[in-house]
Amino acid sequence: MKSRLNSLSNLQQRVVAAVIGVAIIVSSILYSDLTFALLFCAMSMFTQLEFYKLLGLDGNLPLTFYGTLCGVLLVLLTYVIEKGLIAFENYFLISPFLAMIFFIKLYKKNDLKPFTNIGFTFLGLIYVALPFSLIVVMAMRGGVYNFEIVLGSLLLLWATDIGAYFAGTKFGRRKLFERVSPKKSWEGAVGGALSATVIAFVLGLYFHTFEPWKWFCIGGIIVVTGTYGDLVESLFKRSIAIKDSGSTIPGHGGFLDRFDGLLLSAPFIVTFLKLFS
Repeated sequence: MKSRLNSLSNLQQRVVAAVIGVAIIVSSILYSDLTFALLFCAMSMFTQLEFYKLLGLDGNLPLTFYGTLCGVLLVLLTYVIEKGLIAFENYFLISPFLAMIFFIKLYKKNDLKPFTNIGFTFLGLIYVALPFSLIVVMAMRGGVYNFEIVLGSLLLLWATDIGAYFAGTKFGRRKLFERVSPKKSWEGAVGGALSATVIAFVLGLYFHTFEPWKWFCIGGIIVVTGTYGDLVESLFKRSIAIKDSGSTIPGHGGFLDRFDGLLLSAPFIVTFLKLFS
């Protein structure tokens, strides 16, 4: 299967991988809150593992597996608490696990910069696991699962990415942030914003969780923070001299390449919903 995909052009690979990926994500979100939680837990796990792997390429030694274990625990704990299965106080269970990071590093004799790598371990939790946990919070409003919030946000994010890709490819002239990402253009950013506006309008018509203006606000948040999320990940890859975060998803790179916009959008979307819903 992978060899067949490799024989296709980059655009064809992107389309095939996108169709398969979207089908898995959408079906998991629509089927039940449990399949949604398990899917996003898996996505968080693979993304965090990839992040730690990239840090290792630059000579760092984060606690890859233990840090990822803490990230998975955070996402799962958020799900069962937000669903109302256990009390809110159980969030404190994560604290001893995080403290153990310091104890484990105490026994790593070959680590010449233990506190630097402790910091990188926590960075993986903050950069990856925390945003995925916030997406769970976003979906479980008042203990009741609402697929429209997550699916709508993803549709806005995908529309932004697709619009930016094609507008940038066709019309891209003025560089958006050349020092970090030479290929991104203002024309692409405008194309992404227009695509997100169209999808926000459609969501306002068919998804009745929010008033239409809130979908436009969420779309605006995603356009801005999603673009910055992409630039932040480009800065990270540039600092360790790589093009893609991985090759797991044909035509798309790795998990970080696909979810970078979501990671920095989630905190802003959740804050907006908590304040205005």
